[in-house]
Amino acid sequence: MKLTNLHLIALTASMAVATVAIAQGNNHKEERKTDFVTEKPMVHDPVMAEEDGTYHILATGMGIQRMTSKDRKQWTVTSNPVMTVIPKWTHDSVPGFDKHVWAPDIIKWHGKWWLAYSCSTFGKNGSAIGLLSAKRLSSPIWNDEGCIVTSRENRDNWNAIDPNFVIDETDTPWLVWGSFWDGIQLAKLDTTMHIAKGEKPRTIARRHAPGTTTAEPNPTSAHAGTNAIEAPFILKHDDYYYLFVSWDYCCRGSKSNYRVAVGRSKSVEGPYLDKTGKDMSLGGGTLFIEGDKVNYEATGHCAAYSLNGQDIFICHGYSTELKGAPVLIQRTINWSNDGWPSL
Repeated sequence: MKLTNLHLIALTASMAVATVAIAQGNNHKEERKTDFVTEKPMVHDPVMAEEDGTYHILATGMGIQRMTSKDRKQWTVTSNPVMTVIPKWTHDSVPGFDKHVWAPDIIKWHGKWWLAYSCSTFGKNGSAIGLLSAKRLSSPIWNDEGCIVTSRENRDNWNAIDPNFVIDETDTPWLVWGSFWDGIQLAKLDTTMHIAKGEKPRTIARRHAPGTTTAEPNPTSAHAGTNAIEAPFILKHDDYYYLFVSWDYCCRGSKSNYRVAVGRSKSVEGPYLDKTGKDMSLGGGTLFIEGDKVNYEATGHCAAYSLNGQDIFICHGYSTELKGAPVLIQRTINWSNDGWPSL
């Protein structure tokens, strides 16, 4: 995901309400409130998890925005971030990074919650994906597990942001990530949820400029280029792994043209093919959701789950009603007879 000042303003709007509540509480301590409830939470890059009947949303924000719900309709947004202290290594690894943490992902594996998050600065691929862990999803304190992977300007032709965990049929964890440059990357993890020894990232999806069919890697490039693909998410359903990616541009409010495409593979390693059989690493992808220009100008940065017997798709959409502000979208996934998802 790529950020602009407009995006930062919209993102912090909901948190500002909580800040006002805190200020009011300082004047009237008996009425002190830090949370608020809404049916239309402003959110960017949402992921979801469930524990003990409570749904949790984590998203881009200062120290990772979070909210909870019992019914996925009314959400309690808290001003208390997941990361109350940003690890020092993030500032050392990513010059210019401060507290605005991007695009987290969350998974429970082997009795522990693992949370990946992105550290970066706008338009650069000097980035890092960090890792936290906790026994409880609702834990107020998460353990710093260090860095999963970094990308370096003038060294790597990919960007270490927008992580997503996936566990394959052998109970092996993988990480998929990427934004612009040479596209979406995949690597196997070890039992500590770090890149396995000897593993090298491989590209599994690209979005080329019109008229091109092959990648043109340029490790020395300081610019993202026109390969407008990011925010991967893999869902396992029946015999296939489904790779969702976001195409085109987010973070421009009502001028955004974000949309989601999908492909599938019987192996987590790919190749991921669209409905026409085109490999996503060569620019393939079947359009899954886009803005309807009535309710949403654009939609993207999604996640997909099987939770409590229901297949759920979430993403953020740039609301026409709210003049391009990013809000939470939730939809039920339907499956065709030949195994393709729709909403």
